[in-house]
Amino acid sequence: MIEIEEGSGNVYSDLGMTDADEMRVKAQLAGKIGEIIKARRWTQQRASEVLGISQPKLSQLLRGQFRGISEAKMLELLARLGRNVQIVVGPPRRSTKAGRVEVVFAA
Repeated sequence: MIEIEEGSGNVYSDLGMTDADEMRVKAQLAGKIGEIIKARRWTQQRASEVLGISQPKLSQLLRGQFRGISEAKMLELLARLGRNVQIVVGPPRRSTKAGRVEVVFAA
């Protein structure tokens, strides 16, 4: 019988990566960048020109290879795609646990 374990919702954390939260956020941002490019039916070459990054770098980002790209750079790319980017710092948590970083995409 195959044993099934329920995931935490963060595959990077489930894999034991120390930067799991950062990787999850980057994956979400990269996914949104890819979604916008696809919706506009742009080639990677066209998108890379608008974004100001090389086509190979964009290709890596869209394939989930984004270790060399900061979250700030990804937010800049979303702004170049015409998206409003807001960073909201919420009230402190009541518990002693650390706060969390999450990405919320508004409609």
